[in-house]
Amino acid sequence: MIISLIGYMGSGKSHISKVLSKNMNLKLIDLDKVINLRNNMSIAEIFEKRGEIYFRKQERAILEEILNSETECILSLGGGTPAYYDNISLINDKSSSVYLRTSVKTLTERLLKQKQKRPLISKISDEQLPEFVGQHLFERQQFYSQSKFTVVTDLKTPEEIALEIASII
Repeated sequence: MIISLIGYMGSGKSHISKVLSKNMNLKLIDLDKVINLRNNMSIAEIFEKRGEIYFRKQERAILEEILNSETECILSLGGGTPAYYDNISLINDKSSSVYLRTSVKTLTERLLKQKQKRPLISKISDEQLPEFVGQHLFERQQFYSQSKFTVVTDLKTPEEIALEIASII
């Protein structure tokens, strides 16, 4: 079984996937890290040097490869992954998808600390970030909401969230 974690940037996908992987004794694959390794560049560098379209094509090809080759793992996806091509259909066909639903307030608090590592928000002012996150989250919600399961993450520890995911799968 593949468990795919879906959610907006800052929702805790990377951290929760580590906890869940350890708890369930399953291999962990972080899609963004695989893309980094294959391109020998960070996501920010790929966006800057090759552009978002190149990145999204890479993301789709590697996602397909992982979903077709792995049988058991925790797969941590990028925040935009479900919103491009027909990725959400592929994810749902080949895995148990879990949407880590997080409020705009919580996302903004977390992202303010990580802005420089996040190409989509690095040039947005701190004052404009809540509005940007709210609008962007609204646009992606139609894809996130197609996940098989939803777990609300606000006011929960990564350990609590991982236990909740394990119990619903």
